[in-house]
Parts: sequence; C-alpha cells; structure tokens
Amino acid sequence: MATDEYQIEGRNAVMEALKAGKIIDRLYVLDGCQDGPVLSIKREAAKHDVVIRYVDRTRLDQMSETGHHQGVIACAAAFAYTDLDEIMQKAADAGEDPFLILLDHVEDPHNLGAIIRTANLAGAHGVVIVKDRAVGLTATVMRASAGALNYTPVAKVGNLSRTMEDLKQRGMWFVCADMDGERMYDLNLTGPIGLVIGNEGSGVSRLVREKCDFNAAIPMFGDINSLNASVAAGVLSYEIVRQRLIKAGK
Repeated sequence: MATDEYQIEGRNAVMEALKAGKIIDRLYVLDGCQDGPVLSIKREAAKHDVVIRYVDRTRLDQMSETGHHQGVIACAAAFAYTDLDEIMQKAADAGEDPFLILLDHVEDPHNLGAIIRTANLAGAHGVVIVKDRAVGLTATVMRASAGALNYTPVAKVGNLSRTMEDLKQRGMWFVCADMDGERMYDLNLTGPIGLVIGNEGSGVSRLVREKCDFNAAIPMFGDINSLNASVAAGVLSYEIVRQRLIKAGK
C-alpha cells in the first residue's frame, strides 16, 4: 500500500495525534511561540523524534486548510491507499458485481470527500483516483467524507485509461457523466460497472471517454447546464443503485 500525507491542525488535535502514536513526518511550529501548550507539543514531538520546523505566521496561514492552525501544523501519514486488486476482491468476497467510482483528475477536496461519502452509502466497493493533477487524501477530504474514508477504500493509479483497459479484461464496463450522452434512465447500468466522473472544469478527458462504453446524461431543466462533480456522482450512483435493486427484485 502507498501512503499520502494529510495535515493535522490546531494544538489539541496535534497533541492527541502525537499521544496516540500517529506517524508524524514533520511538525511546523510558529517561530518564537512560547505558549505552554505549544511547548508541551514540542516536548511530546521530541519523544517521537519528530522533525520540527519553525516558520512564520504567514507561512502557517498559507499552509492551513482549516484556517485554525493555532500556531502548529503536523504532516501525518494519511490513510493507506488500497491496491485495486483488493477492491475487486472485496466485491468478489461479497458475491457482488464490482461497482467502482473512478475520478478523472478531480481537484477539489470537498468534492472528493463528498464522493467517497456517496460511494459508501451507495454500496460502491471503492473509489479510484489518479496520481497527477488531482487531490489526494487530505485533511479536508477526510472531513468532507464524514467518516466514510474509514470504510471505503481508495486506490491511486498512474494512468486512468490504462487502468480501465485492464479492468475491462476482468469483465467490467464503464459509463461516464456527459451532458451530451444518452439519458441515464435509458441505459442499462447493472452488472460490473465503473462510474467515471470528470474534472470540475474540463469534465472527462478524451482518452478516458474513449474507454467508456456509455455516456450518461442527467436530465436537467434549469437555466444552467452542469452539476457539481460530487452531485453528478451522487445522482448517477443512485441510478445504478435503483437499477440494481430492480434487477434483484427488491
């Protein structure tokens, strides 16, 4: 398993992480701060041989994802990324057709967290993200997932279109969100399926779209012509759920 990093911000959160034995790679501390709680954090960090870097407030403000760092930010080992084979095995162990949500360079951590949350509630076996030009498992993602990241595995791959090609050899087929596609209600979204959601601005890339078997359009009747990436993922995920339930006679 590969790991990414996420930030822990605020005095209580950092201290609790240190006491709990969380692997902290680096600790950023406001230079010159002599507050008691910060000194306690530094002593605790020294016990665990954590590298401490002293930076000014401007730097901490720039690093902060929450806006409430209180003079300390820790970079910790994030949740482990799951191997794609493990996700497929999870579906096999459950006796279910694989259901994956694949993200083509989604950049907004709130979108990623919301999609992981939807994946969990919709019964998806896992989420697949790409390594480059995409958000990883940051602290914001974990908060936005509302705890779903503890239960829904996330795999990180180097090339999404190549990954899709490999999964096709294992019996999967793919549908992507595309406002110019066929109406989602008119498609058969059952069986071993991967739902592809594109980048917030540019949508699904050409190479990835070419690997998809269907393009699914969500009916829209308003004055604008697109949905937020996480909302689109939710709408299409639950159309997949609906069709699976009907097929199973539930």
